[in-house]
Amino acid sequence: MIPAKVQAILEAHALVALEFEPGSTPTAELAARRIGVATARIAKSLLFKDRAGGFHLVVCPGDKRLSSSALKRVIGSRVSMTDADETERVTGYRPGGVCPFALEGVAILLDQDLGLYPTIYPAAGTDATGVPLTFAVLAEITGGRIVDLSAE
Repeated sequence: MIPAKVQAILEAHALVALEFEPGSTPTAELAARRIGVATARIAKSLLFKDRAGGFHLVVCPGDKRLSSSALKRVIGSRVSMTDADETERVTGYRPGGVCPFALEGVAILLDQDLGLYPTIYPAAGTDATGVPLTFAVLAEITGGRIVDLSAE
């Protein structure tokens, strides 16, 4: 079931999430297969913690591997990926369903490569959802900073 705070955002932007059987889309590859799109069109969300204790949610194409040097260049600090418990505590979502909507105290970084696709699919707060939308709408809803996370 989509969390109420996410559903409110979807309704405010006239968006409708795709919903599947629980646990059916916990990875970008499985979500892509279930939705019927290329893995790159799944907007995967990864939470990182910087050395000062700040949190950064990176939203990038589902097939992209992030380099530590690219993250350090964009964030300005070395970072480490959070574990499942910390991810849920900070975002309110479990890994596999982390949604870039309705977050507080988390910097949102949107990889510019998501803009290469006419429609992308972030999760809607569960591991069985995907929200079809454009990169421009994702940027509008999240207020995220568009960044280049390409490896140098």
